[in-house]
Amino acid sequence: MMISERINTIRQLLVDTAKSCQRSAKDIQIIAVSKGQPESAIKMAFATGITNFGENYLQEARMKIHALQALPLCWHFIGPIQSNKAEAIAQHFSWVHSVDREKIAQLLAKYRPQHLPALNLCLQVNLDNEPNKSGVNPQQLTQLAQVVSQLPHVRLRGLMAIPMQRSDPEQQYANFLRLTNLFNDLNKALTLSMDTLSMGMSDDWVAAVRAGSTMLRLGKAIFGERLSNTRLSASPAKQ
Repeated sequence: MMISERINTIRQLLVDTAKSCQRSAKDIQIIAVSKGQPESAIKMAFATGITNFGENYLQEARMKIHALQALPLCWHFIGPIQSNKAEAIAQHFSWVHSVDREKIAQLLAKYRPQHLPALNLCLQVNLDNEPNKSGVNPQQLTQLAQVVSQLPHVRLRGLMAIPMQRSDPEQQYANFLRLTNLFNDLNKALTLSMDTLSMGMSDDWVAAVRAGSTMLRLGKAIFGERLSNTRLSASPAKQ
């Protein structure tokens, strides 16, 4: 199936799913997770109207951002952040979904160029405190949000999570609803105006929409199965 066909299928299912839970598909953005994908695949997705692209690896992303700078694309960093990468991430992206430490948020604020709009941030929550996943402990979320919401040159937009994998749609929904409840409680407790729930990937996004997601991070569903685990280097690699 072609990229355009996959995107059309996703869009129709998104419309139907949103309607079934009294939502509008227009309020839910699709982020095409393009890690490991060549520039040609990104151009094909863009041709269908996709303008938001998510990347996990800084070096790979910078190559694509430079090569595709003529296109009006919005770049989202969605991978774990090392301190020594914060400066470049702050300079090259419009969104960062994976903030889970005060130090990282402070570095992003410090290095965000003042001539650019505020950098949009989501706090990544480790809902089940899984040791192999990034994310702030839910019990420490309020403190982190308080700090981030006061930083200059960045804007706290919402929360992100990658819940434990579940095959049952109702269990997926229950997991996502936990993040939605944290989001609502945090907005109320700190009088914030967060508007973004970044949740839902290729295998569980329908449940995420039901639970209130406003941003879906879709890789396989758009680009198909990866051909290898090789990241892009100086030459176009396949994934």
